[in-house]
Order: sequence, then C-alpha cells, then structure tokens
Amino acid sequence: MLAPFASDPAKSRGRLYPEEESAHRSCFQRDRDRIIHSSAFRRLKHKTQVFIEHEGDYFRTRLTHSIEVAQVARTIANTLGLNQELTEAVALAHDLGHTPFGHTGEDAMHDLMAPYGGFDHNAQALHIVTSLERHYAEWDGLNLTWETLEGIAKHNGPVTGDLPYALAAYNARHDLELDTYASAEAQVAALSDDIAYNNHDLHDGLRAELFSTDELAEMPILHDCFARVDKLYPGLNYYRRRHEALRRFFGVLVEDVLAVTRRELAELDPQSVEDVRHGGRQIVRFSDALWQDLKVIREFLFIRMYRAPSVVEMRKRVTRVVRELFPFYMAHPEQLPRQWRKDVAEAPDETALARIVADYIAGMTDRFALQEYRRHFGTDILADLPSAGPR
Repeated sequence: MLAPFASDPAKSRGRLYPEEESAHRSCFQRDRDRIIHSSAFRRLKHKTQVFIEHEGDYFRTRLTHSIEVAQVARTIANTLGLNQELTEAVALAHDLGHTPFGHTGEDAMHDLMAPYGGFDHNAQALHIVTSLERHYAEWDGLNLTWETLEGIAKHNGPVTGDLPYALAAYNARHDLELDTYASAEAQVAALSDDIAYNNHDLHDGLRAELFSTDELAEMPILHDCFARVDKLYPGLNYYRRRHEALRRFFGVLVEDVLAVTRRELAELDPQSVEDVRHGGRQIVRFSDALWQDLKVIREFLFIRMYRAPSVVEMRKRVTRVVRELFPFYMAHPEQLPRQWRKDVAEAPDETALARIVADYIAGMTDRFALQEYRRHFGTDILADLPSAGPR
C-alpha cells in the first residue's frame, strides 16, 4: 500500500506526447524500462566513477554505481511506502548526463561551454531523455512522465537562478515547476546516491591501496563498525573484515536516513505528493550528527583518494582529451558521425554548433574518447601510466 504522500501512477501528470497506456505496466514502470533500454544507460558501463574505466576490473563505473543507487533507493522507498518504480527510474537516470572521465570531464566541459551557456550533468541527463535518445517514430527522447522528468531535474532540491540552457529550453516547453522540491521518491533517489558513493568509494580506495583498513577503522562511524565485527568474528582475515565493516557502515547510513525521514514526515504530515513538493525543505536527509561524521570521511577521501597523486595525474591527462577534442570538432564538424551531420547543417550559429559538439563529447565513453583522441591526434595519452590497483 502506498502512503498518501507517495506518487500514484494513476494520478500522473502524464507525458509531453500522449500515448496509449500499457495493459501490463504502470507509467512509472515503463519509464524505468525505457531508461534501462536507452543507449545512454548502456554507455554508463564504460564511464568513470572515480577511476578511469581501463584501470581495473573491480572498480565502480557509472553503470554499477547507478545500479547500486537504485538498489538502495528501492529499499528505502519500499520501507516508507513510496512508489518504488518511480524511485528506481530517477535513480537509474540520475547520472545519464555525465561526460567521460567523471567530474573531471564535466569540469572541463563546463569551462569549454562557458561562452555557450555552460554545462551541467543534471541538465544534460534531462536533455538526453527528452531529445538526444532518438529511437521512437513519433518523438525525440524517451517521452517519460512528468514525475520522472521532475525527479531528474531537481532531485537535489529546487533549481533557481540562472538555469543551464538545456534545462531552461525544456522547461519552457514542459513546466517542471523547478522552484519547488521534488517528490519524496526523487528525494530518496538523491540520498541513495550519497549512500552508495560514500560506501563504494571506500571499497574502491582500499582496492587501489590509496589507504589502509587500519586508517578507516579510526574514522567516525567506521570505528564502531569495525569494533562490532572484531567482537563477533575475532581473527577474521583482513578482506572479510573490511567487507563486514563496510557492510555495516552501509546499514548505518540507510537506518539514519529512514529514522530522520520518518521524523520529518511525522512533523510535516503530508497528505499528498503536493504537500511534499511545497513542504519548504528536503524531507529525506541524514541526521545532523551523521552528516558531520560523513564530512570527516569525505574530507579524508578528498585528500587520500580524489587528490591522490596518481588520480591527479590521470585527471590532468584526461582533461586534455576533452579540452582538445572540443576545439577539434568545432573546427572540423564534418568529423562527427553521419547521424549528427543534419543537426550540424541546421545549426544557425556558433553557439548551436558548440552545443551539438558538447552533446557528442558528453555522450562518449572513456574508451571511445581515448580512441578518438588517438585517431585525431596520433597520441595514446595514457600509454605510460600503470593501472590504479590490483585486478
């Protein structure tokens, strides 16, 4: 049974292009399935989370990260009486707009696109599912429901001020009410993202040998998790020990979000999804105490992992790939694939061309961007770098 503040598929605001409903799936189930079957979702398999795709077989990619986010999101949504399919759809789509090479690629793309309206991966995700996926006969994009599009656009909270051009352009056609909070389902997807990466970045940093298990065991929250494991399983080997501790860390984050969200819901007492949207605050969040502990862990990861010398060196090199491919395609748009040339021919000005080039590069996987760099510049920019850790 859904809670009164859950998103009811029977009351969906519908799709931009009306279509016959499925006899077997709700509208949110269809959204989820369309996202899973999209080209952009498949490409996440070879897009960076922290480590470049070729650096090791066990590190998370954007695809495995998105699957983990969806798993957490479904659990929380089910416990709170929310719509699981909408929650999962937003969770699976939340990173579709990421460039190759993760946030490094996004930073480079934002700088390159500054004269042309900037670049934002959330806005790009919306652009992908409303325009760039071109498989259907009757429309561009996936024709997702208003609720799923809302969740993609503003799962992190209201979007105000100067809007990224991709978001502004679509919102002018299909008002997503960007100045309000998103549904509880979308808020759950956003917090599940935080839970997933806070957990798996610790796993990946250990595997890359950027820090030790003993160092983690001294961190807030983790100290109690390791102590509990040591009490239950004295003498456990190091690999199982750290996995058991991080499994418990994962559980602490989920339980905290559930406890805080239940309190927020009890205080707000929403009787509809609209009450959530107009509640004036995020209702799905961590407690203040746990958030402070997480900030300590995140600072540790920033110094020891995201700014580790090997990671910084990789960032420099892949930044060069994006920064040099962009002006190359601007000068030689004929090098874009055939299916992009109609858009290029119809581009009225330099800004329109730049946005086409940005769409093309942003859609690249790590391996394809590196391949294109080799093809156009004759250089394997990573040839002399070792892998980040054991396979």
